[in-house]
Amino acid sequence: MEIVTPGFTGRPRPEGVALPPGQYLTDDFPVLSATTTPRIDPAGWSVTVTTEHGVEHRWSWTQLLRLPQEKPVVDIHCVTRWSKLGTSWKGVSIDTLLADVESMADYAMVGCEGGYTTNLPLSDLLGGKAWLVHTYEGAPLHPVHGGPVRLLVPGLYFWKSAKWVTSIRLATTDSPGFWERLGYHDRGDPWREQRYQGDL
Repeated sequence: MEIVTPGFTGRPRPEGVALPPGQYLTDDFPVLSATTTPRIDPAGWSVTVTTEHGVEHRWSWTQLLRLPQEKPVVDIHCVTRWSKLGTSWKGVSIDTLLADVESMADYAMVGCEGGYTTNLPLSDLLGGKAWLVHTYEGAPLHPVHGGPVRLLVPGLYFWKSAKWVTSIRLATTDSPGFWERLGYHDRGDPWREQRYQGDL
């Protein structure tokens, strides 16, 4: 298993560019993964939302593409200290996905092909803050970047934007995901530099 290290320090911060503390700009799109890259046929892909009462809502690839599509252009920030500005995506807002899901949950656990998980408060997923995306810079999302579908949560460090998403489990209580169990922050706000457990 690959382990992501804090790494990447000492780069200059450009004048006039607002970056979260400790970040540097890159034009590349570094690939960092906790597991090996799966190759998923979109025709066989689906995502299932399960409520706190066990009620399941499922969307196939075709059904996801039939939902209203949005094209967010956002900055992304990795906990390993790189930031990439003005990235362009296409996908479905989490607001749209959960619009008809009856739930009183406050949290979500996002599950992925290969067993990766990450926990998020629903307040960071709703209100136009997050998407399930399938397109990056006008092209189908490449498997190394989470294709066919990944979560995009630009307001948090990028490990929260889970790759190869297959499930979202809603819950009334929070519980840690993969990196959170290994010491990463439960929320991961880059502007507050919430990298590790104990960071405010």
